[in-house]
Amino acid sequence: MKMNPVVHFEMPAKDTKRMSDFYSNVFGWETETMGPDMSNYVVVKTTESDEKTGFPKNPGAINGGFYQKDSKKTEESPSFVIAVDDIKEHMKKITEAGGKILNGPDDIPGVGVYASFQDTEGNRVSILQAYSQM
Repeated sequence: MKMNPVVHFEMPAKDTKRMSDFYSNVFGWETETMGPDMSNYVVVKTTESDEKTGFPKNPGAINGGFYQKDSKKTEESPSFVIAVDDIKEHMKKITEAGGKILNGPDDIPGVGVYASFQDTEGNRVSILQAYSQM
């Protein structure tokens, strides 16, 4: 079976500006807020990325994002995103293996198609099929 790599992380924040400032000042990460049409999601660069693909140049390094915490959701915690070649196939595999699809697939302009799921232990994880894989 092909191994699918972790390609992105996500962390919730009460104050995404404060969180962006913290990680920028402490670790030198670069952040960019996407705006209201993307729920003010903050794209985080932890390493130099290829301008054409947006993927990290350094093997093993990943970039990520910060999203606004939802006070109605107590289970929010950091999670990661796994790259897949066929998102619909993997959504099917997830449910067949006892996982639960939480949302998606949703289009992320310029990036790909994204879905979140809950694994058999209650962890929130996501999958991403990049446009380059379509």
